[in-house]
Amino acid sequence: MPGGAELARRDTDHLPLLSLVVPFYNEQDMLPHFFGGVIPELERIQNIRFEILCVNDGSRDRTLDGLVAYAHADARVRVVDLTRNFGKEAALTAAIFEARGDLIVPFDADLQDPPDVIGKLVEKWREGYDVVLAKRADRDADSLLKRWTALFFYRIHNDMADLPIPENVGDFRLFTRNVANALKALPESCRFMKGLFAWVGFKTATVDYKRAPRAAGKSKFSGWKLWNFALEGITSFSTLPLRVWTYLGVSVAIFALTRAFWLVIRTILYGVDVPGYASLATAILLLGGIQLIGIGVLGEYVGRIYLESKGRPVYLVRKRYESPTVHA
Repeated sequence: MPGGAELARRDTDHLPLLSLVVPFYNEQDMLPHFFGGVIPELERIQNIRFEILCVNDGSRDRTLDGLVAYAHADARVRVVDLTRNFGKEAALTAAIFEARGDLIVPFDADLQDPPDVIGKLVEKWREGYDVVLAKRADRDADSLLKRWTALFFYRIHNDMADLPIPENVGDFRLFTRNVANALKALPESCRFMKGLFAWVGFKTATVDYKRAPRAAGKSKFSGWKLWNFALEGITSFSTLPLRVWTYLGVSVAIFALTRAFWLVIRTILYGVDVPGYASLATAILLLGGIQLIGIGVLGEYVGRIYLESKGRPVYLVRKRYESPTVHA
Protein backbone atom coordinates (compact mmCIF):
# COMPACT_ATOMS: atom_id res chain seq x y z
CA MET A 1 0.00 0.00 0.00
CA PRO A 2 1.42 3.40 -0.92
CA GLY A 3 1.81 5.91 1.90
CA GLY A 4 -0.06 9.19 2.29
CA ALA A 5 2.74 11.25 0.78
CA GLU A 6 2.85 8.94 -2.25
CA LEU A 7 -0.90 9.21 -2.74
CA ALA A 8 -0.77 13.01 -2.45
CA ARG A 9 1.97 13.10 -5.05
CA ARG A 10 -0.04 10.94 -7.42
CA ASP A 11 -3.07 13.21 -6.95
CA THR A 12 -1.08 16.21 -8.14
CA ASP A 13 0.92 14.56 -10.94
CA HIS A 14 -1.80 15.38 -13.46
CA LEU A 15 -1.53 19.12 -12.77
CA PRO A 16 0.42 21.35 -15.20
CA LEU A 17 4.04 21.91 -14.21
CA LEU A 18 5.26 25.52 -14.17
CA SER A 19 9.01 26.06 -14.57
CA LEU A 20 10.29 29.33 -13.17
CA VAL A 21 13.64 29.71 -14.97
CA VAL A 22 16.17 32.12 -13.47
CA PRO A 23 19.74 33.01 -14.54
CA PHE A 24 22.06 33.87 -11.61
CA TYR A 25 25.35 35.76 -11.77
CA ASN A 26 27.02 36.90 -8.53
CA GLU A 27 23.72 37.09 -6.63
CA GLN A 28 24.68 35.53 -3.27
CA ASP A 29 23.12 38.43 -1.34
CA MET A 30 19.84 38.04 -3.23
CA LEU A 31 19.26 34.34 -2.59
CA PRO A 32 17.32 34.63 0.74
CA HIS A 33 15.20 37.47 -0.68
CA PHE A 34 14.59 35.58 -3.91
CA PHE A 35 13.50 32.23 -2.52
CA GLY A 36 11.67 33.86 0.38
CA GLY A 37 9.67 35.98 -2.05
CA VAL A 38 9.12 33.54 -4.91
CA ILE A 39 8.22 30.22 -3.26
CA PRO A 40 5.22 31.53 -1.22
CA GLU A 41 3.78 33.20 -4.34
CA LEU A 42 4.16 30.03 -6.41
CA GLU A 43 2.51 28.00 -3.65
CA ARG A 44 -0.50 30.33 -3.76
CA ILE A 45 -1.25 29.49 -7.40
CA GLN A 46 -3.99 26.88 -7.42
CA ASN A 47 -3.92 23.70 -9.53
CA ILE A 48 -0.30 24.17 -10.57
CA ARG A 49 2.86 22.26 -9.70
CA PHE A 50 6.09 24.19 -9.99
CA GLU A 51 9.84 23.88 -10.19
CA ILE A 52 12.45 26.62 -9.89
CA LEU A 53 15.28 26.07 -12.37
CA CYS A 54 18.32 28.14 -11.42
CA VAL A 55 21.15 28.59 -13.94
CA ASN A 56 24.45 29.64 -12.40
CA ASP A 57 26.15 31.66 -15.14
CA GLY A 58 29.76 31.38 -13.94
CA SER A 59 29.28 33.29 -10.67
CA ARG A 60 32.50 34.24 -8.88
CA ASP A 61 31.01 34.55 -5.40
CA ARG A 62 29.17 31.91 -3.35
CA THR A 63 26.01 31.96 -5.45
CA LEU A 64 26.45 28.36 -6.57
CA ASP A 65 26.92 27.08 -3.00
CA GLY A 66 23.74 28.83 -1.92
CA LEU A 67 21.74 27.50 -4.88
CA VAL A 68 22.93 23.94 -4.28
CA ALA A 69 21.92 24.21 -0.60
CA TYR A 70 18.40 25.27 -1.61
CA ALA A 71 18.23 22.47 -4.20
CA HIS A 72 19.18 19.86 -1.61
CA ALA A 73 16.64 21.22 0.86
CA ASP A 74 13.72 21.54 -1.59
CA ALA A 75 12.95 19.00 -4.32
CA ARG A 76 11.23 21.74 -6.33
CA VAL A 77 14.55 23.58 -6.87
CA ARG A 78 17.03 22.46 -9.54
CA VAL A 79 20.39 24.00 -10.40
CA VAL A 80 22.28 23.98 -13.69
CA ASP A 81 25.89 25.15 -13.36
CA LEU A 82 27.45 26.46 -16.58
CA THR A 83 31.19 25.99 -17.19
CA ARG A 84 31.80 29.76 -17.29
CA ASN A 85 30.02 33.09 -17.69
CA PHE A 86 28.32 32.88 -21.09
CA GLY A 87 26.14 35.99 -20.64
CA LYS A 88 22.50 36.47 -19.76
CA GLU A 89 21.08 35.53 -23.17
CA ALA A 90 22.98 32.22 -23.18
CA ALA A 91 22.01 31.52 -19.56
CA LEU A 92 18.36 32.22 -20.35
CA THR A 93 18.61 29.91 -23.36
CA ALA A 94 20.05 27.19 -21.10
CA ALA A 95 17.23 27.71 -18.61
CA ILE A 96 14.54 27.36 -21.27
CA PHE A 97 16.19 24.29 -22.80
CA GLU A 98 16.61 22.60 -19.41
CA ALA A 99 13.10 23.36 -18.12
CA ARG A 100 10.68 20.44 -17.77
CA GLY A 101 7.48 22.42 -17.34
CA ASP A 102 4.32 22.64 -19.40
CA LEU A 103 4.50 26.37 -18.66
CA ILE A 104 7.75 28.34 -18.55
CA VAL A 105 8.29 31.73 -16.88
CA PRO A 106 11.67 33.46 -17.31
CA PHE A 107 12.39 35.55 -14.23
CA ASP A 108 15.18 37.81 -12.92
CA ALA A 109 16.89 37.12 -9.60
CA ASP A 110 16.78 40.78 -8.51
CA LEU A 111 13.00 40.69 -7.74
CA GLN A 112 12.37 43.93 -9.63
CA ASP A 113 9.64 41.90 -11.31
CA PRO A 114 7.21 41.20 -8.42
CA PRO A 115 6.60 37.46 -7.87
CA ASP A 116 2.88 37.99 -7.32
CA VAL A 117 2.55 38.84 -11.04
CA ILE A 118 3.27 35.18 -11.88
CA GLY A 119 -0.19 34.22 -10.64
CA LYS A 120 -1.75 36.85 -12.92
CA LEU A 121 0.15 35.43 -15.89
CA VAL A 122 -1.21 31.98 -15.11
CA GLU A 123 -4.76 33.34 -14.87
CA LYS A 124 -4.38 34.90 -18.32
CA TRP A 125 -2.96 31.65 -19.71
CA ARG A 126 -6.07 29.82 -18.49
CA GLU A 127 -8.06 31.99 -20.90
CA GLY A 128 -6.37 30.21 -23.81
CA TYR A 129 -3.22 32.20 -24.59
CA ASP A 130 0.11 30.61 -25.51
CA VAL A 131 2.17 33.64 -24.44
CA VAL A 132 1.39 36.14 -21.70
CA LEU A 133 3.66 39.19 -21.61
CA ALA A 134 4.43 41.09 -18.41
CA LYS A 135 4.54 44.76 -19.40
CA ARG A 136 6.22 47.38 -17.21
CA ALA A 137 3.49 49.99 -16.97
CA ASP A 138 5.39 51.90 -14.26
CA ARG A 139 9.22 52.06 -14.25
CA ASP A 140 9.71 54.71 -11.56
CA ALA A 141 11.99 52.28 -9.70
CA ASP A 142 14.49 52.53 -12.59
CA SER A 143 16.81 55.50 -12.96
CA LEU A 144 15.83 58.30 -15.33
CA LEU A 145 18.76 57.43 -17.60
CA LYS A 146 17.70 53.79 -17.81
CA ARG A 147 14.11 54.75 -18.61
CA TRP A 148 15.16 57.13 -21.36
CA THR A 149 17.67 54.73 -22.91
CA ALA A 150 15.08 51.93 -22.85
CA LEU A 151 12.53 54.17 -24.58
CA PHE A 152 15.14 55.21 -27.15
CA PHE A 153 16.11 51.58 -27.82
CA TYR A 154 12.56 50.35 -28.35
CA ARG A 155 11.72 53.24 -30.68
CA ILE A 156 14.89 52.86 -32.75
CA HIS A 157 14.67 49.07 -32.89
CA ASN A 158 11.02 49.00 -33.91
CA ASP A 159 11.53 51.68 -36.55
CA MET A 160 14.43 49.75 -38.08
CA ALA A 161 13.54 46.09 -37.57
CA ASP A 162 11.21 44.08 -39.79
CA LEU A 163 9.70 42.54 -36.66
CA PRO A 164 8.87 44.94 -33.79
CA ILE A 165 9.25 43.89 -30.16
CA PRO A 166 6.74 45.00 -27.49
CA GLU A 167 7.84 48.14 -25.64
CA ASN A 168 8.68 47.90 -21.92
CA VAL A 169 8.47 44.09 -22.00
CA GLY A 170 11.55 42.27 -20.78
CA ASP A 171 12.19 38.54 -20.53
CA PHE A 172 9.51 38.19 -17.82
CA ARG A 173 6.57 36.40 -19.42
CA LEU A 174 4.76 33.08 -19.47
CA PHE A 175 4.75 30.73 -22.44
CA THR A 176 3.72 27.15 -23.12
CA ARG A 177 5.76 24.06 -23.98
CA ASN A 178 4.89 24.52 -27.67
CA VAL A 179 6.51 27.96 -27.63
CA ALA A 180 9.56 26.58 -25.83
CA ASN A 181 9.92 23.86 -28.47
CA ALA A 182 9.74 26.49 -31.20
CA LEU A 183 12.50 28.48 -29.49
CA LYS A 184 14.64 25.34 -29.14
CA ALA A 185 14.29 24.71 -32.89
CA LEU A 186 15.88 28.07 -33.79
CA PRO A 187 19.50 27.35 -34.79
CA GLU A 188 21.32 30.64 -34.22
CA SER A 189 24.01 30.90 -31.56
CA CYS A 190 23.89 34.72 -31.23
CA ARG A 191 20.55 34.84 -29.46
CA PHE A 192 18.71 38.08 -28.78
CA MET A 193 15.92 36.52 -26.76
CA LYS A 194 13.46 39.44 -26.82
CA GLY A 195 13.54 39.30 -30.61
CA LEU A 196 13.25 35.50 -30.71
CA PHE A 197 10.26 35.60 -28.36
CA ALA A 198 8.54 38.00 -30.76
CA TRP A 199 9.61 36.06 -33.86
CA VAL A 200 7.96 32.76 -32.91
CA GLY A 201 4.59 34.47 -32.51
CA PHE A 202 1.68 32.43 -31.04
CA LYS A 203 -1.49 33.76 -29.41
CA THR A 204 -0.39 36.52 -27.03
CA ALA A 205 -1.90 38.55 -24.19
CA THR A 206 -0.42 41.22 -21.90
CA VAL A 207 -0.53 41.87 -18.16
CA ASP A 208 0.62 45.26 -16.79
CA TYR A 209 2.62 45.59 -13.58
CA LYS A 210 4.71 48.05 -11.61
CA ARG A 211 8.45 47.45 -11.50
CA ALA A 212 9.97 47.37 -8.01
CA PRO A 213 13.41 48.48 -6.74
CA ARG A 214 16.17 45.89 -6.46
CA ALA A 215 16.00 44.09 -3.09
CA ALA A 216 19.77 43.63 -2.71
CA GLY A 217 23.02 43.68 -4.67
CA LYS A 218 23.52 45.74 -7.80
CA SER A 219 22.82 45.45 -11.49
CA LYS A 220 25.39 43.58 -13.59
CA PHE A 221 24.58 45.62 -16.70
CA SER A 222 26.92 48.57 -17.23
CA GLY A 223 26.27 51.29 -19.79
CA TRP A 224 28.72 49.63 -22.17
CA LYS A 225 27.00 46.24 -21.84
CA LEU A 226 23.61 47.83 -22.45
CA TRP A 227 24.97 49.53 -25.59
CA ASN A 228 26.32 46.23 -26.94
CA PHE A 229 23.03 44.53 -26.04
CA ALA A 230 21.09 47.14 -28.02
CA LEU A 231 23.49 46.77 -30.95
CA GLU A 232 22.98 43.00 -30.85
CA GLY A 233 19.23 43.45 -30.96
CA ILE A 234 19.24 45.83 -33.91
CA THR A 235 21.69 43.86 -36.05
CA SER A 236 19.99 40.53 -35.26
CA PHE A 237 16.64 41.57 -36.68
CA SER A 238 17.32 44.30 -39.23
CA THR A 239 19.50 44.85 -42.30
CA LEU A 240 18.52 48.52 -42.50
CA PRO A 241 21.94 49.69 -41.17
CA LEU A 242 23.50 48.05 -44.23
CA ARG A 243 21.00 49.59 -46.64
CA VAL A 244 21.50 53.03 -45.11
CA TRP A 245 25.10 53.07 -46.31
CA THR A 246 23.97 52.19 -49.83
CA TYR A 247 21.63 55.19 -49.84
CA LEU A 248 24.29 57.39 -48.26
CA GLY A 249 26.85 56.29 -50.86
CA VAL A 250 24.46 57.04 -53.70
CA SER A 251 23.70 60.47 -52.21
CA VAL A 252 27.40 61.33 -51.86
CA ALA A 253 28.07 60.13 -55.44
CA ILE A 254 25.24 62.30 -56.81
CA PHE A 255 26.55 65.28 -54.87
CA ALA A 256 30.08 64.65 -56.16
CA LEU A 257 28.90 64.41 -59.79
CA THR A 258 26.85 67.57 -59.42
CA ARG A 259 29.80 69.37 -57.89
CA ALA A 260 32.11 68.14 -60.68
CA PHE A 261 29.69 69.32 -63.36
CA TRP A 262 29.47 72.73 -61.71
CA LEU A 263 33.27 73.03 -61.52
CA VAL A 264 33.61 72.25 -65.23
CA ILE A 265 31.03 74.90 -66.16
CA ARG A 266 32.60 77.45 -63.81
CA THR A 267 36.08 76.80 -65.19
CA ILE A 268 34.87 77.25 -68.76
CA LEU A 269 33.10 80.48 -67.90
CA TYR A 270 35.44 82.07 -65.34
CA GLY A 271 38.80 80.32 -65.67
CA VAL A 272 40.78 78.36 -63.10
CA ASP A 273 41.11 79.41 -59.48
CA VAL A 274 43.27 77.90 -56.74
CA PRO A 275 41.21 75.61 -54.43
CA GLY A 276 41.56 76.07 -50.70
CA TYR A 277 43.50 73.54 -48.65
CA ALA A 278 41.06 73.67 -45.73
CA SER A 279 38.04 72.74 -47.81
CA LEU A 280 39.96 69.91 -49.48
CA ALA A 281 41.16 68.49 -46.17
CA THR A 282 37.65 68.72 -44.71
CA ALA A 283 36.16 66.84 -47.67
CA ILE A 284 38.79 64.09 -47.42
CA LEU A 285 38.30 63.65 -43.68
CA LEU A 286 34.52 63.67 -44.01
CA LEU A 287 34.44 61.04 -46.73
CA GLY A 288 37.10 58.99 -44.96
CA GLY A 289 35.06 59.02 -41.75
CA ILE A 290 31.90 58.01 -43.59
CA GLN A 291 33.73 55.12 -45.23
CA LEU A 292 35.15 53.90 -41.92
CA ILE A 293 31.72 54.01 -40.26
CA GLY A 294 30.29 52.04 -43.16
CA ILE A 295 33.06 49.47 -42.86
CA GLY A 296 32.34 49.24 -39.12
CA VAL A 297 28.64 48.55 -39.71
CA LEU A 298 29.54 45.95 -42.32
CA GLY A 299 31.98 44.42 -39.84
CA GLU A 300 29.21 44.00 -37.25
CA TYR A 301 27.27 41.80 -39.65
CA VAL A 302 30.33 39.94 -40.93
CA GLY A 303 31.32 39.24 -37.32
CA ARG A 304 27.94 37.68 -36.62
CA ILE A 305 28.21 35.56 -39.76
CA TYR A 306 31.65 34.45 -38.59
CA LEU A 307 30.34 33.45 -35.14
CA GLU A 308 27.38 31.58 -36.58
CA SER A 309 29.57 29.72 -39.10
CA LYS A 310 31.58 28.12 -36.28
CA GLY A 311 28.54 26.25 -35.03
CA ARG A 312 29.60 26.37 -31.39
CA PRO A 313 27.00 25.54 -28.71
CA VAL A 314 25.33 28.47 -26.97
CA TYR A 315 26.41 27.19 -23.54
CA LEU A 316 28.12 24.25 -21.80
CA VAL A 317 26.92 22.62 -18.57
CA ARG A 318 29.43 21.66 -15.88
CA LYS A 319 27.02 19.94 -13.51
CA ARG A 320 23.36 19.65 -12.57
CA TYR A 321 22.12 19.61 -8.98
CA GLU A 322 18.78 18.54 -7.52
CA SER A 323 17.41 16.99 -4.36
CA PRO A 324 18.05 13.24 -4.00
CA THR A 325 14.35 12.82 -3.14
CA VAL A 326 13.42 13.66 -6.74
CA HIS A 327 14.51 10.19 -7.80
CA ALA A 328 13.39 8.40 -4.66
